[in-house]
Amino acid sequence: MRAALQNYHARMQRALDHIDRHLEHDLDLEAVSAVAAFSKYHFHRQFTSTFGLSVHRYVQLARMKRASYRLAYRDAQSVTDIAMDAGYDAPDAFARAFRQRFGQSPSSFRKSPDWEPWLAAFGPLDNARSKLMQTTFTPDDVTIRDVSPTPVAIMEHRGDPATIGATIQRFIAWRKATGLAPKTSPTFNVFHSDPRTTPPAEYRLDLCVGTNRLIEPNGERIESGMIPGGRCAVLRVVGNTDNLEPAAMYLYRDWLPASGEEARDFPLYCQRLAFFPEVPEHEAIAELFLPLK
Repeated sequence: MRAALQNYHARMQRALDHIDRHLEHDLDLEAVSAVAAFSKYHFHRQFTSTFGLSVHRYVQLARMKRASYRLAYRDAQSVTDIAMDAGYDAPDAFARAFRQRFGQSPSSFRKSPDWEPWLAAFGPLDNARSKLMQTTFTPDDVTIRDVSPTPVAIMEHRGDPATIGATIQRFIAWRKATGLAPKTSPTFNVFHSDPRTTPPAEYRLDLCVGTNRLIEPNGERIESGMIPGGRCAVLRVVGNTDNLEPAAMYLYRDWLPASGEEARDFPLYCQRLAFFPEVPEHEAIAELFLPLK
């Protein structure tokens, strides 16, 4: 029974992965059901029963999420191109759908996103993905590495975690202006606060880029800093790297007490290795580092 259920879920997972990889293509019911090797006559009900969303609704939300990321964080692509990639025949149709969902036009969102409606709009998509994408970590997933010190430039986010998108937007713009591209300069986040226990106004996260160059603020408040070297427990997360709390919980609740190790006096941090929307969301990669004595 368990093996049959795992096989069923694996086939559903194939359907989601196919959708993620082919958002700009025709994703009708027949095409998606064929990838999962299910009958097209039953797949609609199977998909909806599993994920709480129809195939059409899931595809709509996935396309709109990628489009919104491109609008907010990737200014090289025009609104028209983003609309076409999202499956709309005309920018006007895309603009109407976007405004209906987020309360802003695509151009307004690109300039100044309102993140609260954005988070609410994608709740159903995140819930659907989490049904089959919950990762169960094991001790074999954790490696201990000796890492080298890394000089970084730091932009601090201070305040409600729900508004971090605006800080990320500024961070990306500053990196572009300074010539510190992710392909050549590594990206780190340093987690000074636990979002579950920290009042939103006091939450703090550092957005960092690895560089030993002289910092050019370009109108932003940027500080120089150092991610110290030393031994670290490292846990790789593949998929939804927006929420690293389950991985952090595993390290603190399960791995650390059983390992006999002790945490060092530096916050938990991550390095982001593959970014959505440059890669499909299920292929995004981040490595979580727990500094050890």
